[in-house]
Amino acid sequence: MNSRFSKLHYKVSTVILLLVEILIALFVNDQIIRPYIGDVLVVILIYCFIKSFWNFPVFKTAISVLFFSFFVEVLQYLKIVEILGLQNSKTATIIIGHAFSWIDILCYIAGIGIVLIVEKIKAIKQ
Repeated sequence: MNSRFSKLHYKVSTVILLLVEILIALFVNDQIIRPYIGDVLVVILIYCFIKSFWNFPVFKTAISVLFFSFFVEVLQYLKIVEILGLQNSKTATIIIGHAFSWIDILCYIAGIGIVLIVEKIKAIKQ
């Protein structure tokens, strides 16, 4: 697969995942999709966004995204939204989050696991 097509694939995936995440944030308030599926998808979204612009190695990019998501979760644990005085900002709360959760960590790991499996399957098919 040439690099140009690959980047287009990642760009299209980024847009689709971003739209799904926005729809989840705006219209879904349940006990499964919003808190869990949304967290699985967000790391896939970030991964696709990065890969749509740069041809970084798959594993390094995936692990970097995973560590970034862990960092954001630590910021939630530290209550960064409140520290920055953004607790009344719905946008900040949606983007950064407001409550640390070990389950979120597991969702991020699952999302990156999906990325690695899909990338492996793509590599085998090439």
